[in-house]
Amino acid sequence: MQIHGAATEATTLQLRVYNGDLKYYGNNAVASNIYDKWLRLNVIHNVGAGKVTIFIDGKQKLVVNGHGRANFYFKYGFYGALSASTNYMESRWEEVKLFKK
Repeated sequence: MQIHGAATEATTLQLRVYNGDLKYYGNNAVASNIYDKWLRLNVIHNVGAGKVTIFIDGKQKLVVNGHGRANFYFKYGFYGALSASTNYMESRWEEVKLFKK
């Protein structure tokens, strides 16, 4: 999942999977062993406060600073794989909702 747009970078948020772990960019793990499992992902992007909060299955996992004001949009799915990884990638999404305050 990605939030595109930021004052200083191309994205405000990227969640990536490495060896079964869901990570903020390539660093902080927010969930482990996620292959072949359903999980509920909630993201709160509070532009005014400059914070992004990530919840997995209803539990807060990470709060990070935003990357400044911009025009934002989000994407979810797959965008590529590291070399020497599988050619098979699948993600399924249900009941995607977007709320605006």
